[in-house]
Amino acid sequence: MSGKRNIVSPEPRDDRHEIARLLPAPADRDLTREQFLHHKDILMRHIDRDRATARPARRLLRPALMAPVTALALAGLVTAGITLTDEGHQPAPGASSGTAGDMQPASALLRRISDAAGKRAAPTVRDDQFSYVKEKVREADLSGGKAVVGPLHDYELWLAQDPRPLRTQGLIRSDGETARLNAELGDTNGTPAGFSRPTYVWLSSLPTDPDDLLDYLYAKTPRIKGRERDQAVFEQIGDLIDRVMPSRTAAALYRAAAKIPGVTEAPHARDAIGRQGLGIARTDRKYGIVTEWVFNTKDYTYLGHRTRLTKDTSYAKSGTLLDSSALLHSAIVDEAGRLPGSSKG
Repeated sequence: MSGKRNIVSPEPRDDRHEIARLLPAPADRDLTREQFLHHKDILMRHIDRDRATARPARRLLRPALMAPVTALALAGLVTAGITLTDEGHQPAPGASSGTAGDMQPASALLRRISDAAGKRAAPTVRDDQFSYVKEKVREADLSGGKAVVGPLHDYELWLAQDPRPLRTQGLIRSDGETARLNAELGDTNGTPAGFSRPTYVWLSSLPTDPDDLLDYLYAKTPRIKGRERDQAVFEQIGDLIDRVMPSRTAAALYRAAAKIPGVTEAPHARDAIGRQGLGIARTDRKYGIVTEWVFNTKDYTYLGHRTRLTKDTSYAKSGTLLDSSALLHSAIVDEAGRLPGSSKG
């Protein structure tokens, strides 16, 4: 729950072939689209800035949704030149530095969160509708070699629920500017439903047994060389949990998260607007980052997330915020651009 948001250009850019040439081929289409667009936007600005000197951009693209960059990937790519690989898809629960002992409190909390999620009413979603998410987000820009934490800003996403591959997936609105969300780079026939485009129907198709779901996530979550496998799966779940989804799927995701080694409670977790709640966290000790999920203390609903450094680096000090969000609203609407409860956008 990936993700984490800069606006993608409304129309295809003339330099798309140059961008494709500079980037490694994606190892897997099953990364969230929001993260892909976040990296794409930064890369485009980096290329534009450096074009005069013909200096190749150092930033690598991670194909993902535009939600949080889980700055873990961003920080690792920028500082270490890490590229996506596909080294096989086998669960590696023993690879984490976490132990069964440090998971017990987190497992109990995630069971309560799962039980609450499983009792929520599931909406009826048609293929011609759109999922809607509104958040407040804050991110660090690393393109200059140093982390510069930007201001809190609004972010809205309308994602088409059509199960077919789509060339236009929906709309993004950031600080009042609206742009079309086009197919993922390379998806000439449109982007299919999946981690890249998590429709309600696709989410309904995921295994609801926590063990089976965890096996699926370990098999399908793309690999990044040098990154803890358990962290990658934890982040993949984090990219999904702010979506409108079947209650049984949400319950299974939290139960699966409880089985990931190294997952702990985070007593002081806060979202992007400062709301403190029940925290679930995991630290990637290789990259030196921690990602926290925040839940409401009363009804266990998801509030947002925060990712920050846990050690000093060349681009920022320990404790620096890399990326955060605060979920304000999620719903199903009839048209892209329309707000919940409104007849027009």
